[in-house]
Amino acid sequence: MIAVLNVPMYDQDIPSAVAEIVANIRTGNARSANRCISATGAHGLVEAQKDPDFHQLLQQFHMNLPDGMPAVWVGRLKGAQQMRRCYGPDFFEALMKATAHEPVHHFFCGGKEGVAEELKIEVGRKFFNHQVTGVYCPPFRDMSNTEMEALGQQIQQSGAHIVWIGISTPKQERFAKRLSDYVQTDYIITVGAAFDFHTGRVKQAPKWMQNMGLEWFFRLVMEPKRLYKRYLEIVPKFIWLNIKEFL
Repeated sequence: MIAVLNVPMYDQDIPSAVAEIVANIRTGNARSANRCISATGAHGLVEAQKDPDFHQLLQQFHMNLPDGMPAVWVGRLKGAQQMRRCYGPDFFEALMKATAHEPVHHFFCGGKEGVAEELKIEVGRKFFNHQVTGVYCPPFRDMSNTEMEALGQQIQQSGAHIVWIGISTPKQERFAKRLSDYVQTDYIITVGAAFDFHTGRVKQAPKWMQNMGLEWFFRLVMEPKRLYKRYLEIVPKFIWLNIKEFL
Protein backbone atom coordinates (compact mmCIF):
# COMPACT_ATOMS: atom_id res chain seq x y z
CA MET A 1 0.00 0.00 0.00
CA ILE A 2 1.07 3.60 -0.63
CA ALA A 3 -0.50 6.67 0.98
CA VAL A 4 -2.06 9.22 -1.37
CA LEU A 5 -3.39 12.20 0.59
CA ASN A 6 -3.09 9.99 3.67
CA VAL A 7 -5.37 7.31 2.20
CA PRO A 8 -3.79 3.84 1.74
CA MET A 9 -3.95 2.96 -1.97
CA TYR A 10 -3.27 -0.42 -3.57
CA ASP A 11 0.17 -0.26 -5.19
CA GLN A 12 0.04 -3.19 -7.62
CA ASP A 13 -2.22 -3.99 -10.61
CA ILE A 14 -5.57 -5.60 -11.43
CA PRO A 15 -4.23 -9.14 -12.02
CA SER A 16 -2.53 -9.08 -8.60
CA ALA A 17 -5.69 -7.88 -6.83
CA VAL A 18 -7.87 -10.43 -8.62
CA ALA A 19 -5.46 -13.26 -7.83
CA GLU A 20 -5.45 -12.34 -4.13
CA ILE A 21 -9.25 -12.22 -3.93
CA VAL A 22 -9.79 -15.50 -5.78
CA ALA A 23 -7.12 -17.27 -3.71
CA ASN A 24 -8.62 -16.04 -0.43
CA ILE A 25 -12.12 -17.20 -1.40
CA ARG A 26 -10.82 -20.53 -2.72
CA THR A 27 -8.93 -21.30 0.49
CA GLY A 28 -11.60 -19.89 2.78
CA ASN A 29 -9.27 -17.20 4.18
CA ALA A 30 -11.84 -14.47 3.51
CA ARG A 31 -14.91 -16.41 4.62
CA SER A 32 -17.45 -14.11 6.28
CA ALA A 33 -14.78 -11.43 6.68
CA ASN A 34 -16.81 -8.68 5.00
CA ARG A 35 -13.63 -7.20 3.50
CA CYS A 36 -14.52 -3.87 1.90
CA ILE A 37 -12.79 -2.79 -1.30
CA SER A 38 -13.24 0.56 -3.02
CA ALA A 39 -12.27 1.57 -6.55
CA THR A 40 -11.66 5.24 -5.81
CA GLY A 41 -9.90 8.05 -7.61
CA ALA A 42 -9.46 11.81 -7.28
CA HIS A 43 -13.14 12.29 -6.42
CA GLY A 44 -13.01 9.98 -3.42
CA LEU A 45 -9.63 11.28 -2.27
CA VAL A 46 -10.81 14.89 -2.36
CA GLU A 47 -14.03 13.98 -0.54
CA ALA A 48 -11.90 12.32 2.13
CA GLN A 49 -10.04 15.59 2.72
CA LYS A 50 -13.34 17.44 3.19
CA ASP A 51 -14.96 14.84 5.45
CA PRO A 52 -12.87 13.36 8.32
CA ASP A 53 -15.42 10.56 8.86
CA PHE A 54 -15.16 9.49 5.22
CA HIS A 55 -11.37 9.74 5.44
CA GLN A 56 -11.40 7.39 8.41
CA LEU A 57 -13.77 5.03 6.61
CA LEU A 58 -11.41 4.66 3.61
CA GLN A 59 -8.51 4.04 5.97
CA GLN A 60 -10.48 1.10 7.39
CA PHE A 61 -11.13 -0.50 3.98
CA HIS A 62 -9.26 -3.68 3.16
CA MET A 63 -8.16 -2.25 -0.19
CA ASN A 64 -8.54 1.08 -2.02
CA LEU A 65 -7.91 0.55 -5.72
CA PRO A 66 -6.56 3.55 -7.70
CA ASP A 67 -9.48 4.08 -10.07
CA GLY A 68 -7.83 7.00 -11.92
CA MET A 69 -4.42 7.83 -13.34
CA PRO A 70 -3.79 10.92 -11.13
CA ALA A 71 -3.65 8.74 -8.00
CA VAL A 72 -1.30 6.35 -9.82
CA TRP A 73 1.03 9.19 -10.85
CA VAL A 74 1.21 10.42 -7.26
CA GLY A 75 1.85 6.89 -6.00
CA ARG A 76 4.69 6.39 -8.47
CA LEU A 77 6.26 9.71 -7.48
CA LYS A 78 6.27 8.36 -3.92
CA GLY A 79 8.12 5.21 -5.00
CA ALA A 80 5.36 2.71 -5.89
CA GLN A 81 6.77 1.89 -9.33
CA GLN A 82 4.59 -1.23 -9.75
CA MET A 83 1.40 0.76 -9.17
CA ARG A 84 -1.06 0.60 -12.06
CA ARG A 85 -4.53 1.96 -12.59
CA CYS A 86 -7.18 -0.40 -11.23
CA TYR A 87 -10.15 1.07 -13.08
CA GLY A 88 -13.43 -0.11 -11.52
CA PRO A 89 -15.08 -1.40 -14.73
CA ASP A 90 -11.87 -3.21 -15.79
CA PHE A 91 -11.44 -4.71 -12.32
CA PHE A 92 -15.06 -5.86 -12.38
CA GLU A 93 -14.56 -7.49 -15.79
CA ALA A 94 -11.32 -9.20 -14.74
CA LEU A 95 -12.83 -10.66 -11.57
CA MET A 96 -15.98 -11.81 -13.36
CA LYS A 97 -13.84 -13.61 -15.96
CA ALA A 98 -11.54 -15.10 -13.31
CA THR A 99 -14.50 -16.58 -11.37
CA ALA A 100 -16.58 -17.69 -14.37
CA HIS A 101 -15.69 -21.33 -13.71
CA GLU A 102 -15.09 -21.08 -9.97
CA PRO A 103 -17.64 -21.80 -7.22
CA VAL A 104 -17.76 -18.08 -6.45
CA HIS A 105 -21.18 -16.41 -6.29
CA HIS A 106 -21.86 -12.72 -6.94
CA PHE A 107 -24.57 -10.29 -5.86
CA PHE A 108 -25.21 -6.99 -7.69
CA CYS A 109 -26.50 -4.02 -5.71
CA GLY A 110 -26.95 -0.65 -7.40
CA GLY A 111 -28.03 1.21 -10.50
CA LYS A 112 -31.44 2.40 -11.55
CA GLU A 113 -34.40 0.03 -11.68
CA GLY A 114 -33.54 -2.93 -13.90
CA VAL A 115 -29.81 -2.18 -14.31
CA ALA A 116 -28.56 -4.92 -11.95
CA GLU A 117 -30.81 -7.52 -13.62
CA GLU A 118 -29.59 -6.38 -17.03
CA LEU A 119 -25.99 -6.61 -15.84
CA LYS A 120 -26.57 -10.18 -14.68
CA ILE A 121 -27.57 -11.08 -18.25
CA GLU A 122 -24.61 -9.17 -19.73
CA VAL A 123 -21.93 -10.87 -17.61
CA GLY A 124 -23.31 -14.23 -18.68
CA ARG A 125 -23.23 -13.20 -22.32
CA LYS A 126 -19.91 -11.32 -22.37
CA PHE A 127 -17.87 -13.03 -19.66
CA PHE A 128 -19.57 -16.47 -19.51
CA ASN A 129 -20.13 -15.99 -15.80
CA HIS A 130 -23.46 -17.44 -14.67
CA GLN A 131 -22.71 -17.28 -10.95
CA VAL A 132 -24.77 -14.17 -10.16
CA THR A 133 -27.18 -15.38 -7.50
CA GLY A 134 -28.96 -12.13 -6.61
CA VAL A 135 -29.59 -8.50 -7.55
CA TYR A 136 -31.03 -5.48 -5.75
CA CYS A 137 -31.84 -1.90 -6.72
CA PRO A 138 -31.46 0.33 -3.64
CA PRO A 139 -33.61 3.46 -3.27
CA PHE A 140 -31.96 6.88 -3.72
CA ARG A 141 -32.81 7.80 -0.13
CA ASP A 142 -31.07 6.38 2.94
CA MET A 143 -32.34 2.92 3.76
CA SER A 144 -33.82 2.16 7.18
CA ASN A 145 -32.25 -0.39 9.49
CA THR A 146 -35.13 -2.75 8.74
CA GLU A 147 -34.50 -2.45 5.00
CA MET A 148 -30.77 -3.04 5.48
CA GLU A 149 -31.49 -6.10 7.58
CA ALA A 150 -33.79 -7.47 4.86
CA LEU A 151 -31.10 -6.84 2.22
CA GLY A 152 -28.53 -8.59 4.37
CA GLN A 153 -30.81 -11.62 4.65
CA GLN A 154 -31.38 -11.61 0.88
CA ILE A 155 -27.62 -11.60 0.24
CA GLN A 156 -27.09 -14.29 2.87
CA GLN A 157 -29.69 -16.54 1.27
CA SER A 158 -28.13 -16.02 -2.16
CA GLY A 159 -24.86 -17.54 -0.95
CA ALA A 160 -22.85 -14.66 -2.44
CA HIS A 161 -19.12 -14.51 -1.82
CA ILE A 162 -18.77 -11.07 -3.43
CA VAL A 163 -21.27 -8.21 -3.20
CA TRP A 164 -20.79 -5.52 -5.85
CA ILE A 165 -22.00 -1.99 -5.05
CA GLY A 166 -22.52 0.33 -8.03
CA ILE A 167 -23.76 3.70 -6.80
CA SER A 168 -21.38 6.71 -6.59
CA THR A 169 -18.64 8.03 -4.33
CA PRO A 170 -18.85 8.65 -1.37
CA LYS A 171 -22.33 7.17 -0.96
CA GLN A 172 -21.28 3.71 -2.12
CA GLU A 173 -18.42 3.38 0.37
CA ARG A 174 -20.66 4.42 3.25
CA PHE A 175 -23.31 1.98 2.01
CA ALA A 176 -20.75 -0.85 1.82
CA LYS A 177 -19.50 -0.24 5.34
CA ARG A 178 -23.02 -0.06 6.72
CA LEU A 179 -24.03 -3.23 4.84
CA SER A 180 -21.13 -5.08 6.45
CA ASP A 181 -23.03 -4.83 9.76
CA TYR A 182 -25.99 -6.76 8.33
CA VAL A 183 -24.40 -9.56 6.31
CA GLN A 184 -21.69 -12.21 6.41
CA THR A 185 -19.86 -12.46 3.09
CA ASP A 186 -16.28 -12.49 1.82
CA TYR A 187 -15.96 -9.18 -0.04
CA ILE A 188 -18.05 -6.04 -0.54
CA ILE A 189 -16.67 -4.11 -3.52
CA THR A 190 -17.68 -0.63 -4.72
CA VAL A 191 -17.15 0.07 -8.43
CA GLY A 192 -19.08 3.28 -9.17
CA ALA A 193 -20.39 3.52 -12.73
CA ALA A 194 -19.22 0.03 -13.75
CA PHE A 195 -22.83 -1.21 -13.85
CA ASP A 196 -23.83 1.49 -16.34
CA PHE A 197 -20.70 1.02 -18.45
CA HIS A 198 -21.07 -2.74 -18.79
CA THR A 199 -24.76 -2.53 -19.65
CA GLY A 200 -24.02 0.12 -22.28
CA ARG A 201 -26.13 2.78 -20.58
CA VAL A 202 -23.14 5.12 -20.28
CA LYS A 203 -20.39 5.45 -22.87
CA GLN A 204 -16.79 4.96 -21.74
CA ALA A 205 -13.89 7.23 -22.65
CA PRO A 206 -11.46 5.94 -25.29
CA LYS A 207 -8.48 4.08 -23.82
CA TRP A 208 -6.02 6.79 -24.87
CA MET A 209 -7.97 9.36 -22.86
CA GLN A 210 -8.11 7.03 -19.87
CA ASN A 211 -4.34 6.47 -20.03
CA MET A 212 -3.71 10.23 -20.17
CA GLY A 213 -5.89 10.86 -17.14
CA LEU A 214 -8.53 12.65 -19.22
CA GLU A 215 -11.53 10.43 -18.56
CA TRP A 216 -12.99 13.14 -16.34
CA PHE A 217 -12.98 15.50 -19.35
CA PHE A 218 -14.73 12.92 -21.55
CA ARG A 219 -17.43 12.35 -18.93
CA LEU A 220 -17.80 16.09 -18.44
CA VAL A 221 -18.44 16.54 -22.17
CA MET A 222 -20.97 13.67 -22.13
CA GLU A 223 -22.83 14.86 -19.00
CA PRO A 224 -21.98 18.56 -18.49
CA LYS A 225 -25.04 19.56 -16.44
CA ARG A 226 -24.58 16.74 -13.95
CA LEU A 227 -20.80 16.77 -13.63
CA TYR A 228 -19.46 20.28 -14.22
CA LYS A 229 -19.69 21.37 -10.58
CA ARG A 230 -18.00 18.18 -9.41
CA TYR A 231 -15.00 18.44 -11.73
CA LEU A 232 -14.69 22.20 -11.36
CA GLU A 233 -13.89 21.49 -7.72
CA ILE A 234 -12.13 18.10 -7.86
CA VAL A 235 -9.48 18.59 -10.54
CA PRO A 236 -7.80 21.77 -9.18
CA LYS A 237 -8.28 20.71 -5.56
CA PHE A 238 -6.65 17.30 -6.13
CA ILE A 239 -3.64 18.96 -7.79
CA TRP A 240 -3.30 21.61 -5.07
CA LEU A 241 -3.65 19.17 -2.15
CA ASN A 242 -0.91 16.91 -3.53
CA ILE A 243 1.41 19.82 -4.26
CA LYS A 244 0.87 21.07 -0.71
CA GLU A 245 1.60 17.59 0.69
CA PHE A 246 4.83 17.30 -1.32
CA LEU A 247 5.94 20.76 -0.21
